[in-house]
Amino acid sequence: MPSDPPDFRRPDDHRPVLRFAPSPNGRLHLGHALSALTNEAMAERLGAALLLRIEDIDLARCRPELAAGIMADLEWLGIRFDGAVRRQSEHFDDYRGALARLRAKRLIYPCFCSRQNLRRDAGAREAQTGKPWPTDPDGAPLYPGRCSAMGIPEAEQRIAAGEPHVLRLDMAAALALAGGDLHYPLFDSAGLESVARADPARWGDVVLARKDTPTSYHLSVVVDDALQGISPVVRGQDLAAATDIHVLLQHLLGLPTPRYHFHPLLLDDEGLKLAKSRDSISLAALREAGDTPESIRRLLGFA
Repeated sequence: MPSDPPDFRRPDDHRPVLRFAPSPNGRLHLGHALSALTNEAMAERLGAALLLRIEDIDLARCRPELAAGIMADLEWLGIRFDGAVRRQSEHFDDYRGALARLRAKRLIYPCFCSRQNLRRDAGAREAQTGKPWPTDPDGAPLYPGRCSAMGIPEAEQRIAAGEPHVLRLDMAAALALAGGDLHYPLFDSAGLESVARADPARWGDVVLARKDTPTSYHLSVVVDDALQGISPVVRGQDLAAATDIHVLLQHLLGLPTPRYHFHPLLLDDEGLKLAKSRDSISLAALREAGDTPESIRRLLGFA
């Protein structure tokens, strides 16, 4: 039986609430420090609360010792957070509740296709047609919707047999239900307000629950931002495109859409963003090499 939908309530004090939300699948690097310090500075400017969220839904890669390392790095930087730390791995029922809402609207379906098969099929189609397979903003092949037409009896039989599957959002049905254009409030580093148009269709039928966990980044971040009353959302420019999906989910779940601010990214010598997957030097390594919180803040423009 699905769990009850989460109760989306805002904090009682009505102050703006910001959050820094790292994933404990590696140690923090300078890019994370930039984002954390940007949130700290914005919270001070707005008189807002600043929360720490540990986004650890990936139980295979996220480890307690890495979460402890993240908190040690943030304490070393001198960043102070309000309230208790929210760990996503402790709130899977909240995400199941949101999925239940979408399921009741017939907006999600099980998909039994693997990423490897999707890439192989895309490559084969490109070889046949000479045309590139369409990709989402992250560069991944768009899902062709193969499992969306599967009948309920067949899907239930495969699930009962233990076949691995994900849950995807039926993008066409979701957009039809949302109706009209989707927009969200945006502000720049000078505080100038504007309105951005969301274009969720370019993401195709995105995954909302993974094979190994009852949620995804997109779903859990939307649920958590609503539960914690987050607004504005201050995060890196690399997540601007993902906001398309988040605004759509907010609309479908009846949640408020926060204001958004996307800060610039730190790039390496090759012009690529710093990343754990590229072994960007960690704050822990910089600390061991003699850097201080003050030197890191000066380097990143927060002296």
